[in-house]
Amino acid sequence: MSSSEFLQLLPDMLKAFYETLYMVGISLGVAIVLGIPIGILLFVSDRGLFSENRTLNVVVGFVANMIRSIPFLILLVLLLPFTHWILGTTIGPTAAAVPLSVAAIPFYARLVEASLREVNKGVIEAAVAMGAKPWLIIREVLLPEAKSGIISGLTITAISLIGFSAMAGTVGGGGIGDLAIRFGYYRYDNQVLFTTVILLIVLVQIIQHIGDWAARKVDKR
Repeated sequence: MSSSEFLQLLPDMLKAFYETLYMVGISLGVAIVLGIPIGILLFVSDRGLFSENRTLNVVVGFVANMIRSIPFLILLVLLLPFTHWILGTTIGPTAAAVPLSVAAIPFYARLVEASLREVNKGVIEAAVAMGAKPWLIIREVLLPEAKSGIISGLTITAISLIGFSAMAGTVGGGGIGDLAIRFGYYRYDNQVLFTTVILLIVLVQIIQHIGDWAARKVDKR
């Protein structure tokens, strides 16, 4: 690829980079809003906890595991009718954000649950013994104690979503994956493919660095 060809392709690369950030940003926001409560629900409803409800725990856990077990590309195709029903289209980054969000919610919920399991049981038992209400224990004990792990889980989720968003590009979802397919694969331009890979690597490194810094900042240990 000559320098002139690269300059001609630069606007498309910038647009693809923005679309990737847009898709990941929406799905990550949805994962935070819904994934954290579901993760908390999975934890507090488990056996031996202060809001034990085995039926609820099994049902929510089964649904989360079922969604997580479906490969994203298949999930993307399965959700096309649902995406069309919500948005009226299945093309573009906004449409791609729907299956990305569906994949992100149970993924992040399980990471939140795992972070809560790292909280010292003695602290929880002390709060229960003092007569604290469940919502107060969640707000004042569980979330502050598990904050570092929750942030680390968010970092892992964001990086996974970047990979998923690249797959969304194969069915017209836009973003860096779409650019790699249209300009790299179909036109047999390896330089475009390498450039998109470098963009993804840089983006992942930035997110990982920010996530690690934030997790260390709130870690009480």
